[in-house]
Amino acid sequence: MPIYEYVCKKCGKEFEKMQSITNEERVTECPECKGEAERKISVTSYHLTGSGFYNTDKKSAAPACPTGSCCAGGACGLNK
Repeated sequence: MPIYEYVCKKCGKEFEKMQSITNEERVTECPECKGEAERKISVTSYHLTGSGFYNTDKKSAAPACPTGSCCAGGACGLNK
């Protein structure tokens, strides 16, 4: 279950709240002053690596079929 960050509009307190990803609630009550708190846009806890393109990051064992349809039967000779 994800942890969302909130900031109170009244007192400015920042706090976290664990909520279901399907929960559409964007406003909640501040635990400090009971004022209205709004969800912040948070930095993610994961990062992507590589050059950014899936087809250049992983080198396949066999080259792609040049015609796109013959590899199933091995007609092009690449997948024998």
